[in-house]
Amino acid sequence: MSTWSRIGILAATLLGLAIAVWTVGDVGLAQIAQTARRMGPGGFAAVCAWSLFTSALLGGAWHSAAPGEPARRVVLFAWARLVRDGASNLLPFSELGAILIGWRTLIGAAVPAARVYSSFVVDLTTEMASQVVYTLFSLIAIAPLLAGAGAAELRPAIIGGTAVMIGFIVLFFTMQRTVLALAARIAARFLPGATVLAEVQAELSRTYAMRGHVLAAFVFNLAAWTATGTGSWFMLELMGSDIALWKVLSLEGLIFTLRSIAFFVPGAIGVQEAGYLFVAPLFGLAPEAALALSLGKRARDMLIGAAALLIWQIRESRALIVQ
Repeated sequence: MSTWSRIGILAATLLGLAIAVWTVGDVGLAQIAQTARRMGPGGFAAVCAWSLFTSALLGGAWHSAAPGEPARRVVLFAWARLVRDGASNLLPFSELGAILIGWRTLIGAAVPAARVYSSFVVDLTTEMASQVVYTLFSLIAIAPLLAGAGAAELRPAIIGGTAVMIGFIVLFFTMQRTVLALAARIAARFLPGATVLAEVQAELSRTYAMRGHVLAAFVFNLAAWTATGTGSWFMLELMGSDIALWKVLSLEGLIFTLRSIAFFVPGAIGVQEAGYLFVAPLFGLAPEAALALSLGKRARDMLIGAAALLIWQIRESRALIVQ
């Protein structure tokens, strides 16, 4: 990573932290903490358990995108996805570093490198496609709310942000060869024994020819998006907010869109908090409840991510000692 890249990530992180602090200060930390405490330790543990179920769905999607891998290895792919997400949420670098850790986890477990890279591209493609479906559902569901006078200021940002996200996804679809070439160069630089691009392309062609696997990856990813939104509704219920499930699913769809656009900000810090603060009132959700949800999700991700990365680091250290 170049010096300018590091400076850019640091600047984005600091700006995000400043925005997060401002949003919390604007609502009041005491009110947010009081709302979050209603969840209780038992409720928080249940939320974490539901998040692990969501990770299992994501692992199923990645495994489905890797035809030829035994069914029992779905646990391995779920673990790789959990470690990857933990790195993305906790470590101070872009998504690229987290992706490398996910790749290394699978390759270290003797999954063929070409299959790892090609399955990543298929999984990411179906994840983006399923996000488009989920986001369109969100927009359709809240169309009456967006048409209201109270949403006049947010309407351009929500619709424009969604259009930008869909544009990025369409661009990714049309540039998969470029993405593969980039993946091969990254792999050759960071991972020992990296395969050549031709092998990855052959594996990718074989995977796309097996449409059942691609469809399964799409369904698993769509289920994971829905499960993530349901987990947020569950958390709000535990905190005493009486809000319909469809509203939370729609709200989460918009927040996912904001996070996708702000991929260059580690953990989307500040972006997520500001999104909740400005968008949640459309759904009748109090600002303190919205920010309690955001901070609760971050606490959950930090706990699970830290545990996953600690276990991953211990296993990596043992592997180096054996070598």
